[in-house]
Amino acid sequence: MTLMRWTPRTELWDPFHNLADIREEMNRLFDDSFRRLGRGDLEGAFAPAVDIVEHQDHYLVRADLPGLRREDVNVTLQDNFLTIKGEKKYEAETKEGHYYRRERLSGTFARVIELPTSVEARKIEASFKDGVLHVTLPKSEEAKPKEIDIKVS
Repeated sequence: MTLMRWTPRTELWDPFHNLADIREEMNRLFDDSFRRLGRGDLEGAFAPAVDIVEHQDHYLVRADLPGLRREDVNVTLQDNFLTIKGEKKYEAETKEGHYYRRERLSGTFARVIELPTSVEARKIEASFKDGVLHVTLPKSEEAKPKEIDIKVS
């Protein structure tokens, strides 16, 4: 059963009344279409999921990159934009059978993350373990919170 929002009718005729309903239906149509494309119908649509955690003195970025090796990933920082690029290649296709279902995405990808504050570029560390990329970005001294002593007079 589909729930629909109740909207009271006004006494006056409004020629634009149904435009909001039409807009909602169009948005739903496009959302559903793009969601389906992201499920494997669009080749080269792989984009890793990313978590960004802010600590007092650094940021930690974790990106899920299952099936990739360290050599398949490139991490760069430029003007407070962290870029994670790489390529996830298709496995060799078998000649014996045909795909019943193919949902595992492949292709090149790039995630660009804007950092809210400046970081120490020379102290960035990155590691790759069990298909998860960990990037530690130490905040610059200007970006770290400073406690201000309040004087009482």
